[in-house]
Amino acid sequence: MKIVTADKIRNAVAELCIRANLVLRKDVLSGLKATYSRETKRRAKDILRAIINNAYIARKEKLAICQDTGLPVVFLEIGQEVKITGDLRRAINKGVEGGYRRGYLRNSIISNPLFRGRPGYSPAVIHTEIVRGNRLKITVLPKGFGCENKTQLKMFNPTAKISEIEKFIVDLVESAGPDACPPYIVGVGIGGTADYACFLAKRALLKRVARRTLHVARRIGKLEQELLRKINKLNIGPMGLGGKATCLGVNIETYPTHIAGLPVAVNISCHALRSATKTL
Repeated sequence: MKIVTADKIRNAVAELCIRANLVLRKDVLSGLKATYSRETKRRAKDILRAIINNAYIARKEKLAICQDTGLPVVFLEIGQEVKITGDLRRAINKGVEGGYRRGYLRNSIISNPLFRGRPGYSPAVIHTEIVRGNRLKITVLPKGFGCENKTQLKMFNPTAKISEIEKFIVDLVESAGPDACPPYIVGVGIGGTADYACFLAKRALLKRVARRTLHVARRIGKLEQELLRKINKLNIGPMGLGGKATCLGVNIETYPTHIAGLPVAVNISCHALRSATKTL
């Protein structure tokens, strides 16, 4: 049995909040560079260069990559042999508050979604999963709402064709247009229940961009590549001003579902897809 204290969790979350907001993920930066090398339109290349330079400056000067430092989404993988001492939820939210204050990050969270009020630094959205082992893995994903607002869920009939699902996803990206700061990374969740499909779509953003899917189905990998091809033909381009680079990658997560249903959720991220992970 491994013991992890609330203080250790709080400090780890604070560190991850700062790192995620200041240091762009390596896979995303690599995707931007690869896209820059393939782009042929001068204006699109200029925008991509500015986005890449912004990431370097943010890391060097310890500044936020984007002024919208998001609503922190915290993913926990808790080993079943781990014992946590103290209040886990309180530790996470105190860590978020401490990290955001220390990193001079924007306070964007309101306590009442209907009646608004004064913004603060917490609470975070927390997802927990029990796994084997004696490790606690913490991932912080600060999600800006320019792109979060483009999220959609559709409950397809189980008889729906793959082409109908493709059209739903591509049309959604087209309707987002320039509003969510392309080039995008598109997370797709298929299966489970309505709420779980939305969770899968968000979690899909944690996967590396531009990887090759080798699991079940290569069919899923092929679908990701086909969606990427179709989305990049939309000519939305970087920041919506035209070009090949509308999307850096499409990541799909699936889960078994009921015989009478086929939930499909899409969660778009802007080019500043930020997350950081630490294992205790």
